[in-house]
Amino acid sequence: VQLVESGGGLVQAGGSLRLSCAASGRTFSTVAMGWFRQPPGKEREFVAAITWSGGRTIYADSVKGRFTISRDNAKNTVYLQMNSLKPEDTAVYYCASTLSVRRWYDRNYEYEYWGPGTQVTVSS
Repeated sequence: VQLVESGGGLVQAGGSLRLSCAASGRTFSTVAMGWFRQPPGKEREFVAAITWSGGRTIYADSVKGRFTISRDNAKNTVYLQMNSLKPEDTAVYYCASTLSVRRWYDRNYEYEYWGPGTQVTVSS
């Protein structure tokens, strides 16, 4: 499975961005996809996840009500709509995919495939 993120960039606080992650390869076996982010000088953290068949969504508390994850099964693409962005949302955002049923879907180790990341910078 290959993942490629797009849509990152520079935005002012309060603004919006939409990230996309296109998957290719063995996508028919996808169970869930997620978004993680790594702020400067910090560890990678969970942002949101969505199961591929049922569309169940999971969010980190820090983004609930501001970010929305969605998927397009036909295009093998997952999106992250980010609204009301804050400077603390500045990070490299990574898309991830798992072909296995997991317990949580919010842990780094639950995902086998990762994209190269896209930079999101929110200015104050």
